[in-house]
Amino acid sequence: MVRKTYIAKNVTASGPYSHAVEADNIIFLSGQTAMNADTAENLQGNIAEQTKRCFANLLEVLEAANLTSDDVLKVNVYLTDMNHFSSMNEVYKTFFKEPYPARTCVAVLALPLGAEVEIEMVAKRKA
Repeated sequence: MVRKTYIAKNVTASGPYSHAVEADNIIFLSGQTAMNADTAENLQGNIAEQTKRCFANLLEVLEAANLTSDDVLKVNVYLTDMNHFSSMNEVYKTFFKEPYPARTCVAVLALPLGAEVEIEMVAKRKA
């Protein structure tokens, strides 16, 4: 199996991983937090702004892979507090149009870099 990796401009990695890996036209995007931006600012307590920054990072990765949000099949959202679900969801729905990608949203104990939301995606390249 041949794997191709993508690294986005203006997005940092908080560990030893690629921003995205492609195999057989399926692209797996690593989770992004607001703190993974080159110009990361402290957005703790503001889930809406953190969610926007997650998507800005993910859109940069999609662009590096020559894809758009229309190519996204699945999204996983990790929140440190499910009380933030509504705020995250209000921002989330502005980044996709119907038919929406499949999605999972779970609460986790903690996230890297003190983030309160992390989002990852799976996309597919059109044949």
